[in-house]
Amino acid sequence: MPKIALVDDDRNILTSVSLTLEAEGYQVATYTDGASGLEGLTTDKPDLAILDIKMPRMDGMELLRRLRQKSDIPVIFLTSKDEEIDELFGLKMGADDFITKPFSQRLLVERVKAILRRSAPRDGNGAASLGMETAPSKALIERGALVMDEERHTCTWKGQRVTLTVTEFLILQALALRPGVVKSRNALMDAAYDDQVYVDDRTIDSHIKRLRKKFKATDDDFEMIETLYGVGYRFKEQ
Repeated sequence: MPKIALVDDDRNILTSVSLTLEAEGYQVATYTDGASGLEGLTTDKPDLAILDIKMPRMDGMELLRRLRQKSDIPVIFLTSKDEEIDELFGLKMGADDFITKPFSQRLLVERVKAILRRSAPRDGNGAASLGMETAPSKALIERGALVMDEERHTCTWKGQRVTLTVTEFLILQALALRPGVVKSRNALMDAAYDDQVYVDDRTIDSHIKRLRKKFKATDDDFEMIETLYGVGYRFKEQ
């Protein structure tokens, strides 16, 4: 049973969203501010976190920043209509999705289901998460120094682990599957998001920037993701 952490200072939202998610079969842990949320997310690791942006003691952006130092669990932000700058900043920091208040409870459930499907391990036996030895994965993508394991959701560059969010992994996977082939932003949206989720061009651009930043932190000479202005992106052929 997936566990979801919900962090929001609005107790009405905590109550209503918790009841909705529990009715769908999820376990829900609730926190009323960012500081208690960070402690809970660190000690009682959930499968997904839903964070409000505006909160006392520690806002959602700071919570995400600190969380990303320790974890790559999927994160959905709850945001107001006038927080477009915060949304773009949050994507650069590694948020997986945004939902604007006021929101439909059904929409939130569908977003949660979509992200959990994308982040679920494919091998079905849970052995990797338990630290057990497993046979080599058959879902490897190897492109020069890049190795991506779809089943274990792991990525390495020159043997060094690069921690990616679910959305970042899917975008890179779409590019790496066909080196040299240009992927439009729309094609990358289709690869990373379900049909019912709308994102704009800037969302994909923000994810690409964060991907490059993560790889450059491992290898300053990383230049494998190319931009073709007005067209899209491609993984460089070797």
